[in-house]
Amino acid sequence: MKLLILDCLENWLPTGRDGVSGLLLASLLALLLVGCEWSESTATLVNRRTKTPGDEGPIHVVATVGMVADLVREVGGKRVSVTQLMGPGVDPHLYKGTRDDVRAIIAADLVFYSGLMLEGKVIDMLEKVGRKKPVIAVTDAIDQAALTTEGGDAAHPDPHVWMDVALWAQGVHEITDGLRDYDKEGADAYRQAASIYLEKLMALDAYGKQVIGTIPPEGRVLITSHDAFHYFGRAYGLEVFGVQGLSTDSEAGLRQINNLVDMIVDRKISAVFVESSVPQKSIMAVIDGAASRGHRVVVGGELYSDAMGERGTYEGTYVGMLDHNLTTVTRALGGVAPERGMQGLLKERQGGA
Repeated sequence: MKLLILDCLENWLPTGRDGVSGLLLASLLALLLVGCEWSESTATLVNRRTKTPGDEGPIHVVATVGMVADLVREVGGKRVSVTQLMGPGVDPHLYKGTRDDVRAIIAADLVFYSGLMLEGKVIDMLEKVGRKKPVIAVTDAIDQAALTTEGGDAAHPDPHVWMDVALWAQGVHEITDGLRDYDKEGADAYRQAASIYLEKLMALDAYGKQVIGTIPPEGRVLITSHDAFHYFGRAYGLEVFGVQGLSTDSEAGLRQINNLVDMIVDRKISAVFVESSVPQKSIMAVIDGAASRGHRVVVGGELYSDAMGERGTYEGTYVGMLDHNLTTVTRALGGVAPERGMQGLLKERQGGA
């Protein structure tokens, strides 16, 4: 039987899966949470903040992006059921919430999101729900002194912190604490799972430093579609340039493209990279610009920036996503890395020789 709050949801939200603006969703949620008929079951759904010993079944968690969802799955194991709002190839900078997203968030026990304005168009909705249930930004656990505004607006830190494995690993603690506070019976299981997963992340971080270090120093230049890789470059020793800014909600200017073309030609850079969740138009303009000046530059590979690979694949995990990026960049820029990555699990030949 439907809960009354979901009946209200049906009345307020449009049919279908069309995107709804963050402001509208926030307003609708405010109406839903205070204006609908309130029953005991509805109050339990929205207001319950801890799991009691008598509760059966897994904790229902909503996570916005794949990088957050995967951390929750690793720490939570069988004690959690995760609904991920944004799938492979989805750009979180531009994503607008849907009717199904609102339903999932209201029905969840906990909500985890990345933060730092990555999910800019749904932040209002998340903050509204956060008044009634735990809504946790993973980046709240990250040392604020380690954040950078390089490549973007000085007023807003770069949100792409998962590109530095050691930095993103700090978010595991925020997830562990959130799950433990809600489900105290599972505290030991969460701590143990987190400890095991953190060891995997440290091994991945060490792999990245090792393989990127094999790229000839003059070739350690990473050019991508947008500025999602500054943490990546800082962590692993690469100069990083993006055609667009931190958010993809902007057009690359002609001057910016021309400046990149000048640099590519002057420094004889041979490869640039496209991204799985960003249109290729701007990076192709750079390639064409270099060609018009007699310099050949190729696409060194497709990188995962704001979204992971397909669910159920190795690249559809956080470890697989970064393994793919590190291996692809290394091989395309003249370094040495295993063809199928750190664990031999990458599904196809990576860029480079």
